[in-house]
Amino acid sequence: MTNRKMFFTMLWGAVFRRRSRAMMAVIASLVGAATLFCLASVCVAVPQQMNEEMRAYGANLIVTPASATGKSQGIDTATVRNVTALIGAGHSVKSAAYRYESVRINSAPYTIAGVDVKAVRALNRHWNVTGDWPGADNVMVGRDVADALGVKVGSRVTIGYRAADASSSASSSASAKSDSDESTETAESSAQGTQSTQTTQGEQTTQATENGRVSSDIMDNNGTEFRISGIVDTGGNEDSIIYATTADVAKLAGSKRGADVVEYSVNAMGDELNAIVNRINKNTNTAVKAQTVTRITSSDTRIIAMLQTLFWIVSLVVLVLTLVGVGTTISSIVSQRRNEIGLRKALGADSRAIGVEFYVESGIYGLIGGLLGTAIGYVLARVLCATVFGRAIGFDWLLGAGSLLLSVAIAVIASIPPVRRATRIDPAIVLREE
Repeated sequence: MTNRKMFFTMLWGAVFRRRSRAMMAVIASLVGAATLFCLASVCVAVPQQMNEEMRAYGANLIVTPASATGKSQGIDTATVRNVTALIGAGHSVKSAAYRYESVRINSAPYTIAGVDVKAVRALNRHWNVTGDWPGADNVMVGRDVADALGVKVGSRVTIGYRAADASSSASSSASAKSDSDESTETAESSAQGTQSTQTTQGEQTTQATENGRVSSDIMDNNGTEFRISGIVDTGGNEDSIIYATTADVAKLAGSKRGADVVEYSVNAMGDELNAIVNRINKNTNTAVKAQTVTRITSSDTRIIAMLQTLFWIVSLVVLVLTLVGVGTTISSIVSQRRNEIGLRKALGADSRAIGVEFYVESGIYGLIGGLLGTAIGYVLARVLCATVFGRAIGFDWLLGAGSLLLSVAIAVIASIPPVRRATRIDPAIVLREE
C-alpha cells in the first residue's frame, strides 16, 4: 500500500469511523458558519435596505437656482430634466418641484406652493394627509395653517396674491437662504422668498389685476376662492404651507415661471451622495446649486453605522466561540487517539505526516460545516430581511465563498494547539502505559 493510499485510508477512518466526534466538530463549524454568514449578509444588505426605507421619508438632496437671475425665473423644465439625468446616472431617483409664492388669507400672510401632486405624493409617502391631495381649485393646507384659520376639510378660503408681498419679503429671503446652507430643513422657507427677486430687481412692482387675484391693499381680502381638500400633518415645515397645483398657482399669480426648489430622493448615501452634489455644483451649465438634506443623510449614516458596528461585534464573538468549540472538539479527538498516535510514531511515522493528517481532517470538518452553515445562514438572512424590511435578498456568491474558506481556516487554526501536542507525544511513554 502506497503512502498516499495509506493517508486517505487513515483519513477515512478518522472521519467516518468516529462519527460522534466528527459530528461535534461539524456542528461547531456549522453553527459558526451559519451565524457569521447570516450576520454578514444582513450587514451587507442593511445599508441598501435602510437607504431604500429612508427614501420613503422624503428627499435627501435639494437643488435651488445658483444666481439672482435664476431665482427670479426659477428652474425651468429643461434644467430640471438635465439635473435629474445627471443625478440618475447609475442611481434610482425620485423628484418633485416646488414653486413658492407669498399670498394672503384674511389679510394674514401665508406661503403657497405650486406642485405636481403625483410627484410630491410619490416622494413624500410619510406625509399624513387627512382628506385628499390638492386638485383643480382645491388646496391642501398644513396643520398649522388649518389651526390658525380654524378650517377643516371641505371649508372654503379666499386666497389673494399681492405683488407688494414679494417686495417686502426680499430682505428676509437672503437670511433664510443663508440658514438653509447650514441645515436644509429650511429649504422651503429659503425658497419662499426667491420669487421676491422679481420685484427687487425692478422687473415689476405691480401686476395686473385679473378677477381679483392681485391686490396692492394690505387689508384687501379679495382673491380667488379655493376649497380645502385635505390637511397635511408632518410635524415639520410643511405644516405651515398651503399646497396647490402648479397651474392654480400660476393662475393665481398671473404668471408662469420655473420652480424655486427641486427635491430629490436618491438611492445613494454618504460619500456617494456627496459626490453627486459636487458633480452638480461643478457643472456650470446647469446654473443650480445642490446640497444634501442634513436631517435625512445624518440619520441614515448614524443608524447604519450603529447597526453595522453591532453586527461586527456579534460576529467577532461568534468567531471566537467557533474557534473554542472546534478547538475543544479536536483536542478531544487527539486525546482519544493518543495511543494510536504513539503506536504510529513507534512504527516510523514522522510528526509532520501525523500533523498533516489532523489538519486535513479538521479542514474536512470545516468544509462540511461551512457548506451546511452557509446554506442555513442564507435562509436565516433571507427570513430576517423579509421580516424586517419586507424584501428578499439574493445569494452573495462572493460572500458564500468567503464563508466557506473562513470555516475551513477556522477549523484548521483551531486544531493547531492540539495537533502540536499530538506530534510531541513520546511513543515510549504511550507504549509503556499500554
